[in-house]
Amino acid sequence: MTFKTAAFATLAALAALPAVVRAEDAPAAPSTAFNIGAVTEYRYRGISQTRLQPALQGGADYTNPNGIYLGTWISTIKWVKDAGGKADVEWDLYGGYKGEITKELSYDVGGLYYWYPDNKLPTNADTFEIYGALTYGMFTAKYSHSTTNLFGFTDSKNSGYFDLSAAVDLGNGWSLTPHLGYQKVSKNGDFSYTDYSATVGKDLGNGISLTAALVGASTKSIAGVKAYASPANGKDLGKGTIVLGAKFTF
Repeated sequence: MTFKTAAFATLAALAALPAVVRAEDAPAAPSTAFNIGAVTEYRYRGISQTRLQPALQGGADYTNPNGIYLGTWISTIKWVKDAGGKADVEWDLYGGYKGEITKELSYDVGGLYYWYPDNKLPTNADTFEIYGALTYGMFTAKYSHSTTNLFGFTDSKNSGYFDLSAAVDLGNGWSLTPHLGYQKVSKNGDFSYTDYSATVGKDLGNGISLTAALVGASTKSIAGVKAYASPANGKDLGKGTIVLGAKFTF
């Protein structure tokens, strides 16, 4: 069984687990939602995945009343080809479980597989992470841990990402989401970095939402060149910028 096949099998097994939840707390039935959208630039953990250019994105999410969820998401990318590979897209597969410890404190545990089809990089870019998060009120702390090499970095198994964020409801469909994160790339210390973002969102109703985010990353320089400089044009892929997005959920 390949790693990819095992990931699909694990998600399928999760979906088959029986529901165990108080009736008064449960939604009426499982639900599935789809989304499509576009962004002026795809940033992940502060680093541009599209060479500072726009991206098309879309996904689907299944939520079960027992707390189990499954999802998939895809985005156009450029970084794999810029690094000498062949993949045009990132395809994510994820699943997990959400529950409550108290009324104010909830948790989220799961796994996320980043698939770059036929990427053909010297070190396979495909990555699997397990994660755990705690949310208290509007605040969330999350840790993600790679059980494989991380995004094509050689000998980078057991890398970790720490994420602190808040979800602030500003009223009338407006929201603010500040974020601070730290990516540790195991045995590749020059590529570890801190990232930040502040995202303003507006829910327009009918499934349509807009976002504007200030996002960037504080990366190191190696011999005078930024660690995350684009191989295609030398531009800093972590430089601070404004990213605009639009999404339709149905």
